[in-house]
Amino acid sequence: MSKTEEPAAATDEQAAVEAGQQTDERTAGERLSTAPKDDREDTSPAPQAFGLVGWTRWFWRQLTSMRVALILLFMLSLGAIPGSLVPQRSVDETKVADFFKAHKTLAPLYDKVQLFDVYSSVWFSAIYILLFISLIGCIVPRTWQFVGQLRGRPPAAPGRLTRMPAYTTWRTDSSPDEVRALALALMKKRRFRAHTEGNAVTAEKGYLREAGNLVFHIALIVLLLAFATGQLFKSEGGKLITEGGGFANTLTQYDDFKSGSLFDRDHDLEPFSFRLNNFVGTYERTGPQRGTPRVYESHITYSEGADGPTKQAVIEVNTPLTVGGSKVHMIGHGYAPVITIRDGRGKTVFSGPAPLLPTDANVTSTGAIKVMDGYRDAKGKKTQLGFTAVFVPTFGGAGKGSMFSKYPGLDYPALALTGYHGSLGVDAGLPQNVYQLDTRKMTQFKKPDGSPFAKMLLPGEKLDLPDGAGSVTFEKDIKEWATFQVSQQPGNMWALAGAVAAILGLAASLFIQRRRIWIRAVRGDDGVTVVEMAGLGRSESGRLPEELAALAGSLHSQAPTSATPLPAEPPVEGARA
Repeated sequence: MSKTEEPAAATDEQAAVEAGQQTDERTAGERLSTAPKDDREDTSPAPQAFGLVGWTRWFWRQLTSMRVALILLFMLSLGAIPGSLVPQRSVDETKVADFFKAHKTLAPLYDKVQLFDVYSSVWFSAIYILLFISLIGCIVPRTWQFVGQLRGRPPAAPGRLTRMPAYTTWRTDSSPDEVRALALALMKKRRFRAHTEGNAVTAEKGYLREAGNLVFHIALIVLLLAFATGQLFKSEGGKLITEGGGFANTLTQYDDFKSGSLFDRDHDLEPFSFRLNNFVGTYERTGPQRGTPRVYESHITYSEGADGPTKQAVIEVNTPLTVGGSKVHMIGHGYAPVITIRDGRGKTVFSGPAPLLPTDANVTSTGAIKVMDGYRDAKGKKTQLGFTAVFVPTFGGAGKGSMFSKYPGLDYPALALTGYHGSLGVDAGLPQNVYQLDTRKMTQFKKPDGSPFAKMLLPGEKLDLPDGAGSVTFEKDIKEWATFQVSQQPGNMWALAGAVAAILGLAASLFIQRRRIWIRAVRGDDGVTVVEMAGLGRSESGRLPEELAALAGSLHSQAPTSATPLPAEPPVEGARA
């Protein structure tokens, strides 16, 4: 061989060695991730040459990629924003109607893109379903690969451990077999999956990182399923009950009711009933928090089933009554002054509490009182009566000509009434708000001078209507009312479990490091055992060298450094003396 050929041969040999070393590194790092492998060559035809099968395969690969799953999750979050900012028909149709009145140009546009029904809209459902499919497509291959890793063994030690990011070595008088046995016991004691292969011990730890990653994605699917179950099978209704009044869980008893599309209103309502015995409310009287509720309790008597025994319970704001799969929450409170209305002949045509709705924190309340049947005026003519009412539990407008409350407790109650007679508009069969008075077909009572007839009453006082039309008495008894929300949410516990699992899985995938440790023990030319330890992690971390140092210290204490000096290195040919 000529001299010019020798360097070329040496270069080829060096390149082959480096290639082998790179192969060892790649082998050492295999299966540190559960990302699905794709060993197929990129032989896909140009897009214009795709057939139906090709386009289907391409679409499936894109949909089941982690990148698309994250994009869909982000889109789902963005899509939920209008559901929080724009009034929803499923929550409050009255607010939707008010939005149409206030935004006559914008509201129809919102309606066309289903912004008033975000969570049941076509576009939100499409994102939801695609995300569900994408997550399943991501999880299944990663799960199978993770199971394969658990069933398999970590790869053997690479040829040159010195190329690993964490490395240490020493010489010991213990035999290689003794060192490997000590190393295997040490790694198993530290809860590594370890085995001996050839002249080295291979150990691996941190599988919970990948398990946490899978748990996180599975938990997202559980959350999606829980959300879908809750939307399809939920029910929610409201009921206002005055003290002494009761409620049975049937559809006709609700003031408002809405349910999911798969909820059976005839059979899925939990059979129970309850009665509001009394409401107890106390408020802060002094200081900057004056008027703040301190006690807010509804004392009830309830029974389960048609003939169940009666039980006593107290419902508070954050302490609902639970009956089977239903929960009864208290969501509001107000006053219902007791009113007695007599016609021109002295006949009682209305007697009972009139619930009024609060308009501020001090429970200044407004509403309407309607007498639809049985009333006759002074001439004996049948007609209808209506009153707009303002009630204040503690009158604060003395000398100011206005009705407002300065404290939510019943310290100085007063009631202001304005009367009308005529047609209430209920005979047309159209639904009406019971707390509002439609005066379009009614005439207001007038004083002799022609001014509107209105008066403020204190408990026990009576208002005589003009021209012998009757009287209104504000009784001394003032009842309180509470509003209750009865709901069934079958997916709530699954959603909670999914959320907890997602947090735990995410924490595991973020804080647990997947790493491998190799311990090689071979006898040197001078008969002394050479021990090499190296570590490799999935991601760079300062903890890996520290962990390797701790393991090396433990092993070194059992196989200490040999006192035999290192053999002298042979002189390099051609070196100067």
